[in-house]
Amino acid sequence: MHEHDVSRTLTTPLGAPAYPPGPYRFTDREYLNITYRTDPEVLRALVPEPLRAPEPLVRFEVMRMPDVTGLGDYTESGQVIAVEHEGERGEFNLAMYVDSLPAIASGRELGAYPKKLGRPRLYVDSDTLVGTLDYGSLRVATATMGYKHRPLDHAAARAELAVPTFMLKTVPGYDGRPRICELVRAQISDLTVKGAWSGPARLQLLAHALAPLADLPVLEVVSASHILTDLTLGRAEVVHDYLAA
Repeated sequence: MHEHDVSRTLTTPLGAPAYPPGPYRFTDREYLNITYRTDPEVLRALVPEPLRAPEPLVRFEVMRMPDVTGLGDYTESGQVIAVEHEGERGEFNLAMYVDSLPAIASGRELGAYPKKLGRPRLYVDSDTLVGTLDYGSLRVATATMGYKHRPLDHAAARAELAVPTFMLKTVPGYDGRPRICELVRAQISDLTVKGAWSGPARLQLLAHALAPLADLPVLEVVSASHILTDLTLGRAEVVHDYLAA
């Protein structure tokens, strides 16, 4: 393989790349979102500068993705924190747990999505929408919501999903020191809301050393939504380079 071909390689292994090139189109992407109030001191310790957390709000999400171009069928779950950057309101993506290696590799390498392996599920149990997250064989989160109790305004649902998302991308060099350490911003703009609902909801988080969702305790459930969409993820852009600073 010539040098110019090597330099154009998207990912490894050569001859069997971990994921295909994007963009990735999501059809019938389904969300269960529960926003809750948490301990402000614990939350602030997890938000990297120059972001700031004006309110102690966290969104726990489970996303079912049955049809993704190039990546197939998978499910994600994670936590995002309400933040502000230079006057713009957004969310800081703290952690994501995913059951697909191509989705983990592409998310981490092409973007800055903080993905690691987990076993999330989203399903309907009788009259209840249920989202769960297992890490290994242990349950670390259970979210429940009344199934389609009240219609949610589609404009409000779109605004909830199209909020700017900030993520921390860090890649070590061979000496163990950071080679890349950046705060990036991404935003979904290509988005069609196909259905949206709200209802009563509860969230239980269980302590785990390597999936520490419960470190941000649930003090009060603020809102919940169930949203069905088609969308394409936006590209990430660097807003702060920690090494340059």
